[in-house]
Amino acid sequence: MTLAYQTDFIDLCVRLGVLRFGSFTLKSGRESPYFFNAGLFNTGAALAAVGRAYAAAVTGSGLEFDMLFGPAYKGIPLVSITAAALAEHEGRNLPFAFNRKETKHHGEGGNIVGSPLSGRVLIVDDVITAGTAIRGSIDIIRAAGAKPAGVLLALDRQERAPESRLSAVQEVRDQYGIPVIAVIDLADLMHHISMQGRQDDLARMQTYRNRYGLTD
Repeated sequence: MTLAYQTDFIDLCVRLGVLRFGSFTLKSGRESPYFFNAGLFNTGAALAAVGRAYAAAVTGSGLEFDMLFGPAYKGIPLVSITAAALAEHEGRNLPFAFNRKETKHHGEGGNIVGSPLSGRVLIVDDVITAGTAIRGSIDIIRAAGAKPAGVLLALDRQERAPESRLSAVQEVRDQYGIPVIAVIDLADLMHHISMQGRQDDLARMQTYRNRYGLTD
């Protein structure tokens, strides 16, 4: 069963074209029956809705953290709007920060913008594919003497990596021992389209899940 904020988020994604159904060739070469492009959250209203969904998801998880961090580049607007939504809708006014791709050598210098990294840090991003951005974020957080508390995402595809029995999300969980929270996952999408009676889309997604989905 999907929760109200998850249903609203899926509806938003479909309306904006962030989430599309059909046949799409992924970078991995797999033919996927759906495609998710967070870059299309490109208006103020859309981004505000994303922030509310992220804030609801992490609040519902019960995860404890002291601040938020967004890896450049997509994580920058996501961490900003999530921090704003937590303050406005969840009563949690927390500091946040993000990184530059390249270290700045003038002015304030450094590669971190925002609050200094400290305490338990929640990483905010859109999806995990290879996990490179998340691993880089964890290295940055630890180098600052802070502790990664978890990862907050829009979507968990719940499928195995090309050369692994684990998903990218599971690999992050296992390697670093931190939770990964997603606003929605593949099971939520399948439940949503099932409730809409879209049997053709559901059948294609089930076939894809049987081939590439997690076994546990």
